[in-house]
Amino acid sequence: MSISLKQMRYAVAVAETGHFGRAAKGCNISQPALSQQVQSLEEICGTALFDRLKAGVRPTPFGTEFVARARLVLESADALAAFTLGHTGKPDRPIRFGLIPTVAPYLLPEIFPALTKGLPGLDFTVSENRTEALIAGLIDGSLDIALIGTEAPEHGPRLVSTPLFDDPFVLATSRDELTAEPVSLATLAPERILLLDEGHCFRDQTIAACRLDSDPSARTFAATSLSTIVEFVANGQGVTLLPQIALRKEATDPRIAIHTLLSPGAGRLLSLVWREATPFGGTFEQIADVIRSTR
Repeated sequence: MSISLKQMRYAVAVAETGHFGRAAKGCNISQPALSQQVQSLEEICGTALFDRLKAGVRPTPFGTEFVARARLVLESADALAAFTLGHTGKPDRPIRFGLIPTVAPYLLPEIFPALTKGLPGLDFTVSENRTEALIAGLIDGSLDIALIGTEAPEHGPRLVSTPLFDDPFVLATSRDELTAEPVSLATLAPERILLLDEGHCFRDQTIAACRLDSDPSARTFAATSLSTIVEFVANGQGVTLLPQIALRKEATDPRIAIHTLLSPGAGRLLSLVWREATPFGGTFEQIADVIRSTR
């Protein structure tokens, strides 16, 4: 009995999520159906691909090697399918679109209505993850495009990065704090600047802008979201930089005050990134154009 591409996709999904239920949801099938396919695959292989644990699943040593090889096969299969469909310039499946967490909740409400209206023939599946994971998704073929706030890395497969727009930073403080404007970043007390936890590119950009010690052991606070940080700021427990695109959502609390930064200030350039080796580059450029039009 031969191994199918479908079985390989299911195995990769289980390895990536560490959970049969989440993998099934991501693959749009029932959990029993996915579990049955993985079990059939293990019977073909003659050994277990995953250790079933109370908290989820974990690839066995054989499973780790199998998943790595399956990713290469799936990438080649997707590339072949894209090649055969390349004459249309559009994929025949939803475009897999990844965004960083400091962009997704603020831009999605604007860009998706615009994409639906401007490019009615396209469908999307959306995921949110940190920059490193999004780039990995582009490289292994699990993502088609990613919206990030840093430069795309030069190692690995060649990536196309097209700029969307600048996103300046502002300073958020408690309304009770007396702050002269514009604010010089050099005057901020380093110990009062609240940061996201490690792995967020916005954390790294804040550290660079404020010239902070990047050693995580030197800081006692790290949040998983900008909303958490803003709540601490509102309670007078520190200050933080916010990207301008987040203000409509994060600066509505009357306890918060927003301040401009003294030139040259700080900010980031948002970009849309995809693999150079794709027949859908023209479509992705159209997506970038629509996103720019929302600003």
